[in-house]
Amino acid sequence: MKLAEALIRRKALKENLDHLKLRLAKAARVQEGDTPPERPQDLLAAVEADLQELQALIITINRGNLQATLPDGTTLMEGIARRDILKLRRGILEALASSAQPTHDRYTRTEIKYISTVNVAEIRKEVDRLSKAYRELDAALQAVNWTAEIEGLL
Repeated sequence: MKLAEALIRRKALKENLDHLKLRLAKAARVQEGDTPPERPQDLLAAVEADLQELQALIITINRGNLQATLPDGTTLMEGIARRDILKLRRGILEALASSAQPTHDRYTRTEIKYISTVNVAEIRKEVDRLSKAYRELDAALQAVNWTAEIEGLL
């Protein structure tokens, strides 16, 4: 099984668990004398089966992320951590640039004037650089996901 296929299956399992959770909520309580639309015991058995498969799949994916490598020799796990930090750094700088952007919301000269304490243009350039690095790293990760074989499940 390719790593990407395992990731798709993991997403499907999580979505199914969310759906089962909603169905369980509907079946958890009924008016006296009525029967639930589905038996909660059956739904709980389906939840348990999906949870067991999801756990095994997560372990397999994590092992695959430790074994598969990017073209530069780093593991997928390291690449994913780098990508997450790029995204976080980019988000923080984007918020800073947006907060520092000068606005023209004064109506008279006596109102308080706000000025930027940072160079917005430089921050925006760094955000663009981080965005490009994120896209390139994400593309490299996706490429490896579709070529890396993993063992353990199915």
